[in-house]
Amino acid sequence: MFKNILLAADGSAHSLRATENAIQLLSEKDSGFVTVVYAVDGSTSKSDVLHNKDSKDIEVKRKEKLKDIFGSLEKANVRHELKIVHGDPGETIVEFANENEFDCLVIGSRGLNRLQSMVLGGVSHKVAKRANCPVMIVK
Repeated sequence: MFKNILLAADGSAHSLRATENAIQLLSEKDSGFVTVVYAVDGSTSKSDVLHNKDSKDIEVKRKEKLKDIFGSLEKANVRHELKIVHGDPGETIVEFANENEFDCLVIGSRGLNRLQSMVLGGVSHKVAKRANCPVMIVK
């Protein structure tokens, strides 16, 4: 089905489910490629700096959050790479997706109810509305 997938992930159970779906969407595991995009917002970035000694520690901690996702991709023999973007997750994921050519963007959803979604404006909702490529939201 698809050869080049963008997977928006943060290490949560929702993004792990999105990973499994991204793997299933690949037309051929050996020739497909998944770019994992991890968006770091201002509060996460501040927390990372305050709780870690140097930038290498920060990078290690961020990769640690995504280890289950990378494990799933490696187990399925899917080639992949990590891209870390900084800023509001919804905006930066859309910007990254639109600046590159992806067959599909896969993102997990926290499952906000209608009121929460209207008030909070979920990241997956923002991405689905603004991305130029097809978007799969995984519950």
